[in-house]
Amino acid sequence: MFELAYQQDGSRRRTVTIKADRCTIGSGRQNDIVLKNRKISRRHAVLFRSDQGFEVEDLGSMTGTWVNRERIINFGPLGSEDEITIGNTRIWLGKSSRITPDNTPTGNTATADISEPIAAVAERFAMPQPAVMSSDLLYWGKILHERLISEMDLRRKDVSLMSDAELRREAEQLLDPILQTLGEDIPEDIDRGQLRKNVLDEAVGLGPLEYFLDDDDVTEIMVNNFDEVYIEKDGRLIDTGHSFSSAQAVLSIIERIITPIGRRIDESSPMVDARLKDGSRVNAIIPPLALKGPSLTIRKFAKKRLQFSDLIDYGSVNRVMGEFLQVCVEQRKNIVVSGGTGSGKTTLLNVLSNFIPESERIVTVEDAAELRLHQPNLVSLEARPANAEGKGAVPIRELVKNTLRMRPDRIVVGECRGGEALDMLQAMNTGHDGSLTTAHANSPRDALSRLETMVLMAGMDLPVSAIRDQVASAVDVIVQQARFSCGSRKVVKITEVVGIEHNTIQLQDIFVFKQTGRDENGRITGYYQATGFIPTFYEELAEIGLAVDLSIFRKVAES
Repeated sequence: MFELAYQQDGSRRRTVTIKADRCTIGSGRQNDIVLKNRKISRRHAVLFRSDQGFEVEDLGSMTGTWVNRERIINFGPLGSEDEITIGNTRIWLGKSSRITPDNTPTGNTATADISEPIAAVAERFAMPQPAVMSSDLLYWGKILHERLISEMDLRRKDVSLMSDAELRREAEQLLDPILQTLGEDIPEDIDRGQLRKNVLDEAVGLGPLEYFLDDDDVTEIMVNNFDEVYIEKDGRLIDTGHSFSSAQAVLSIIERIITPIGRRIDESSPMVDARLKDGSRVNAIIPPLALKGPSLTIRKFAKKRLQFSDLIDYGSVNRVMGEFLQVCVEQRKNIVVSGGTGSGKTTLLNVLSNFIPESERIVTVEDAAELRLHQPNLVSLEARPANAEGKGAVPIRELVKNTLRMRPDRIVVGECRGGEALDMLQAMNTGHDGSLTTAHANSPRDALSRLETMVLMAGMDLPVSAIRDQVASAVDVIVQQARFSCGSRKVVKITEVVGIEHNTIQLQDIFVFKQTGRDENGRITGYYQATGFIPTFYEELAEIGLAVDLSIFRKVAES
């Protein structure tokens, strides 16, 4: 608790008691001290207690926060004789809020003392360290961004009708005069070019994410809140040290991503799945569900069209496994790609689709379109969420049903998560052989259990025995993916569904990955091995005269 005295132009001085150790000041109603003036931002500054005493910090306001007639970013410790100026208001710390040199509060309240020598304070502010330089860049970026948005609002421009290039040109034309106006106020050691780029990226692009989207080695981008940005690179999580200017900037970028594809996000619908133009998967969640502020996760889509040779180079499979899976796809076997989150299921599904002959008609069904198939006779369907009135939703299950009326040779479902599993199994059992899908599971046996559970989610009162018969009849091959602690992704099992016996689905592993240890870099080492089991359908292919290589299933002694 501490006391503040403040005076606006033409009014009497007022004293207010703050019952916490932190006080926000601005024109917005959510602030502890509300000051109505056009020169005062909605969240202008914050006054708070630190280990040294009381400090004041500017929150990126356009007109700035001043202490003793000097513009500051952060200043402290404050004494009762220091005068804070915000817009048309002067503020002083109450004398009863002082802290003694031994940091023991006097009286019933606690605040600051200016016990640190003035020369030391001056030296600390005159010689900023690199971290402070980064804070300066962020601080002035906030100011410029707020002024740019204000100028665009004044122009009454309908940005929704502009292309990305037009919007960037418009922003550049408005930003350059703002930079010239603030030229003398911006510290000389701040890179003007970098500052300008940061503001433009945040105003009309994806802010600090632009750099990571251009980096092919980055596979995932995670924004926990506006000042926490992590990436996944080479399978490892890295704190980038980058940040946005505010939570509102993150929210603006989320809206910029989802609006073109007809999605929405607000308090009534605070979660959304979407995609970028290149197919990268996007998930966003905002308050009140996200307690730390708007959160954004981007699973990047590979710019290069991957082939099985690329997976072999990465060590995700070996050559004979690739040849086997190619035969499975070409001979129209129903395949389920199973694995945990981030294990590479969608990537493998994209690669498997390369083996589908171009003469066949393919229909893909996804919640958010990620698959990139290149066959000429292709129809891509995407589910639609409900609108603001809660109407108009088209779930995946309805799309899977509709595909049966579209004369497909192959049905590819991006991921089975619920009742659509029943319709997918029925399609596999009614002449649409060679269908592909993915499911979250930790093993082939778990994948079958998941399929049973998802069928029950369809709301049909079916006995478990009937569901298992459907699953055993529909699914031919399960490909199990795994993501190891070192970040590598591998196919750890290729398993055939051989039938059902005593109400239990029988599985037989064909290829497995044997882990042997770790190398000097901590990455998983091992080898792929055939189990010696020959798939039942290979024997059928040999009987009808197709040339098949049975030697790839020969079990090699472990080294």
